Amino acid sequence: MKFTLDSNDVSHQHTDCIIVGLFEEMALTPAAKQIDKISKNYLTNLLKQGDFQGKMGQTLFLHQVPQLNSPRVLLVGCGKQAALKACDYRKIIMCSVKALNTIKIKDAVTFLTELDVDQQDDAWKVKQTVAVSEEALYCFDQFKSKKEPKPTLREMTLSIPKIQIKACETALHQAVCINDGVLYTKNLANVPSNICTPTYLAEQAKKLGQAYKNISVKILEEKAMATLGMNALLAVSKGSAQPAKLICVEYKGTTKKQAPVALVGKGVTFDTGGISLKPADAMVGMKYDMCGAATVLGTIKAAAELKLPLHIVGIIAAVENMPGGSATKPEDIVTSLSGQTIEILNTDAEGRLILCDALTYSERYKPDVVIDIATLTGAVVIALGQHATGLLSNHEPLAKALLEAGVEIHDRAWQLPLWDEYQDQLKSPFADFSNVGGKQAGTITAACFLSRFAKKFNWAHLDVAGTAAMMMGGSDRYATGRPVPLLMQYLINRTNTRN
Repeated sequence: MKFTLDSNDVSHQHTDCIIVGLFEEMALTPAAKQIDKISKNYLTNLLKQGDFQGKMGQTLFLHQVPQLNSPRVLLVGCGKQAALKACDYRKIIMCSVKALNTIKIKDAVTFLTELDVDQQDDAWKVKQTVAVSEEALYCFDQFKSKKEPKPTLREMTLSIPKIQIKACETALHQAVCINDGVLYTKNLANVPSNICTPTYLAEQAKKLGQAYKNISVKILEEKAMATLGMNALLAVSKGSAQPAKLICVEYKGTTKKQAPVALVGKGVTFDTGGISLKPADAMVGMKYDMCGAATVLGTIKAAAELKLPLHIVGIIAAVENMPGGSATKPEDIVTSLSGQTIEILNTDAEGRLILCDALTYSERYKPDVVIDIATLTGAVVIALGQHATGLLSNHEPLAKALLEAGVEIHDRAWQLPLWDEYQDQLKSPFADFSNVGGKQAGTITAACFLSRFAKKFNWAHLDVAGTAAMMMGGSDRYATGRPVPLLMQYLINRTNTRN
């Protein structure tokens, strides 16, 4: 969808629909007041009839409002008249766009940007309007024989005060590029695992390299990984007929010599649990175990679209975790690329095994910071639900920067402790340590495991098991594209700091 900015008032709008907000108790927003004045109290008289109460998310179409150029006005309830919370604003935008999609409207002008959102400016509202509008209209029907009807809405104009236009143009450009990355990530993650294999992921990475001249791609095959000694990663793929891939995607947005930001993604294209086999119902949604990989590619695509003057390296460990005659067994011991030995007590704790070798491999790029993204533990879903990404880090300034970026773009994370006391849970009598630490603090002990491979750089771990995909039931499953917004806002802030 095309998004534009405009500073004209409602009387000068020629569009299929004007969107305005109304609060409870017949309180009109500024644009609604103007419509009411132009139409000689049309809205006031309507509200007195009680057909619209202004409750949060309520919508009502009005047709042929007197003296307006637009044939329709969409009223959107904004709840009680007070500064809105960020989640309230997003809900209002979501309800308005879904309402527009119920009838054949090609373009609309929204005045919901005039709403007062607690501690947020116009630029923030522009970013959220773009993100939520695209989310409301998203559809993935690639594998349906009967396609879903395409949304008729093609253009959305956002009303912004003239003095704020320049700042909001920057925000709009960023929002559109970020959404490109989110959409790419969603579409890639939603592809089923009989198509989206490690080889398929490698092919998608190559296509990115072909599409952007400042992106280069290198693929390491299993033979090369074996020669290097990436035995932890290869232990996961041993039971599968699909060969593992280490996908290295390098974006150079600047000619200046710059230590890169390394993004390391978990790319388990399907996770059966291996020999530690999951129950049947727990396998539904396991195609989303490569959302970390999809996020890395989506973030690099967005960075290239935005032309960020940064050096970014994406490293994706892509495998399929299957049971088989050659599959890794519980109590097997492997030597990782770092030289540390691991007793594999649970083959369903495979994400950390592929990430540890990928983290060690990232050292050769001499990164300034390393951020891994992984649907790593079910424990993080129990702890934080589907609203916040779990964040653990060995470098507090990096953790703080990621947390602040998440709040700024409303793709939030929550930091968990990485205390030494938790490391004891990984003790093994036969190897340097095991790959699991028991039922207690599962998200933390998983990060403790990874931290043993991140001692040479500033590192943060994003556990997105609860946020990268929604699992609301058998028929309500979808990728969210998170945490692409968080990572992109972090990269944008990093660029601004350098400038």
